[in-house]
Amino acid sequence: MAEPDTSSVIETPFASALSERYLVYALSTITARSLPDVRDGLKPVHRRLLWAMRLLRLDPTGAYKKSARVVGDVIGKYHPHGDQSVYDAMVRLAQDFALRYPLVDGQGNFGNIDGDNAAAYRYTEARLTPIATQLMAGLDEGTVDFRPTYNGEEEEPEVFPGLFPNLLANGASGIAVGMATSIPPHNVGELVDAAIRLIEEPKVDDRALLELVKGPDFPTGGVLVDDEDTIARAYVSGRGAFRLRARVEVEREKGGGWHLLVSEIPYGVPKAKLIEQVAQLIADKKLPILADVKDESDEQVRLILEPRARTVDPDLLLESLFRLTDLEVRFPLNLNVLDATRTPGVMSLKEALAAWLAFQFEVLVRRSQVRIGKIDDRLELLDGFLVAYLNLDRVIEIIRTEDEPKPVLMGEFSLSDRQAEAILNMRLRSLRRLEEMEIGRERSALAKEREELSKLVEDKGRQRRRMKKDLEALKAKFGDERRTRIEAAAVAREIDWSAMIEKEPITVILSQRGWIRAMKGHLALDQVADLKWREGDEPFIHFHAQTTDKLALFASNGRVYTLAGDKLPSARGFGEPVRLFIDLEADVDIVQLLVARPETKLLVASSDGRGFVATGEATLAETRKGKQLVNLRPRARVALVRRVPESADAVAVVGENRKMVVFPLSELPELARGQGVMLQRYRDGGLSDAIAFRFDDGLSWPLGGESGRIRTESDLSAWRAARGAAGRMPPIGFPRSNRFD
Repeated sequence: MAEPDTSSVIETPFASALSERYLVYALSTITARSLPDVRDGLKPVHRRLLWAMRLLRLDPTGAYKKSARVVGDVIGKYHPHGDQSVYDAMVRLAQDFALRYPLVDGQGNFGNIDGDNAAAYRYTEARLTPIATQLMAGLDEGTVDFRPTYNGEEEEPEVFPGLFPNLLANGASGIAVGMATSIPPHNVGELVDAAIRLIEEPKVDDRALLELVKGPDFPTGGVLVDDEDTIARAYVSGRGAFRLRARVEVEREKGGGWHLLVSEIPYGVPKAKLIEQVAQLIADKKLPILADVKDESDEQVRLILEPRARTVDPDLLLESLFRLTDLEVRFPLNLNVLDATRTPGVMSLKEALAAWLAFQFEVLVRRSQVRIGKIDDRLELLDGFLVAYLNLDRVIEIIRTEDEPKPVLMGEFSLSDRQAEAILNMRLRSLRRLEEMEIGRERSALAKEREELSKLVEDKGRQRRRMKKDLEALKAKFGDERRTRIEAAAVAREIDWSAMIEKEPITVILSQRGWIRAMKGHLALDQVADLKWREGDEPFIHFHAQTTDKLALFASNGRVYTLAGDKLPSARGFGEPVRLFIDLEADVDIVQLLVARPETKLLVASSDGRGFVATGEATLAETRKGKQLVNLRPRARVALVRRVPESADAVAVVGENRKMVVFPLSELPELARGQGVMLQRYRDGGLSDAIAFRFDDGLSWPLGGESGRIRTESDLSAWRAARGAAGRMPPIGFPRSNRFD
């Protein structure tokens, strides 16, 4: 067999080849996909969409065209990506709840604030908005450079030159490789005022500009609740976050009742999702003071939140909703953009405005220079026409008699090639005297315009005055009222929901097989055995509690789980498996269930003889997965969890080898989580039981049988030793079960 051709194979380390290629991909993502340009605030896909619509003549006063036509042109000529991604970008440009100043005027279903998707592009139609045409104004005046499209068949502008602060007015968001951007929308009137201030005082700082730009202005309104200092720090650094709340008012009803009216929701939160969140809180009884949520929205948002009773504090309900739902969100600020050299970087508010203004001055000068060039070209032709009119008879004679009139005209009247060509191309009707007068007037007007433009190009002061005038006209045309209010408010406080739960006595019952139920009232504990049980099941743990209590369930794997007393299933039937409420593996045993109180101290011991004292506060878990309380050694398990009486000062431990040791309680550490210390040393077997007690009261245990008698050993000096001792055989009459109860 012939040897394979390896001439095109390049030997290089895999790591370097991979890093080089990934760097190319990363740079492409950063500069040509995910980050907006500080000059026009657009990403390439948005710029190409608007450019394609302009070429299709989808002017604001013209007819709509199918979105499919626009998407087809974009992906076929300018943006070789998926049609769905391009259409999604187009949909966002048309949504008045997504963009503060929409750039696409959509007809048909372009989605809604509920979170519903837009119709397919074959059903919807679109055209440009006046703001989009403003953003593209000047494209035909040589103000920006054009570059070839990806296949070299067309041209597209590198950036849009129009006088509109789109980056800050509409904001942007995107995730590149190793960096991201998140810019909220702002009020264009405030931005124009800040830009004018920056023109007048180039050295003004960010905090002075924030006297004019109060903060973000979201299309959906809402209330910005950060203080001025927090907002200022975010804009000065270019990074931060804003707390945005829904606009909620208390509406009073006849008879003394009231409800909450939500008229504006936070930016970017689908209304349907918000309603679902609130409804889930009600269904899960996580917000007991809220009774119902109703959606009465039409074109305006109108959500009604009804309290459980008229006696509920409205402020408390509001604080709870802000903390538990998206009625309050945090909107990030990361002013990461591409500058005029296509270099990514984080800018402050002043830097972003200054970069935009610098580009607008560049556009102004470039437009003037291009216009001067066109005027010069026209003046050259007009001068030639005037020569022709002043020497009309001779010009006609030359044209009639000469075989090559062009060089003769150029030589006799000192005309340029363009002038002579223009004279030869004149129509006979242009020879009338009225035309000569019109040419004179046109030349005079153009000469005056050229003089003004020349002064503008050469004089920075004129440029600043012209820019201020144009900005004021922009504000008059597109400026509007601020939608997002700014009202500083404290962070929503943590609510103690147990204080809102109706306190009722219950009896908690857990069976050997892990079925749990709660009976109303405090049942006599000897009545528990008379209850109905599943076949093969029997009582395991039962105690009195309240509906406001938190219960701690200890498992043999060292984890502790929290159950709410008011969430336990009723005693109808056999209850429900406790594993429905917590993530407890099937092969893990339940060791103990008790009421968790912060002040309670618990003796926790594992089967290998290690233990420590834990507080009730350390046993509370936040999630279904619980929390790890005991770090177990291999093959060890949690053997017991017992309450430590307030008067206790000693610990008694008995092992499976039937040896007992007593030592001071002070020798045990108090831990929030850990492995503990050695309680008793074993050669074989492990720990059987342990108990905390008052040494002077002695150690007691039941004698068994139906007599109910209790034996107390008062003199424990024979078993008293240092923690970790092997111990000795227990007193005579100690239960054969090796248990203290």
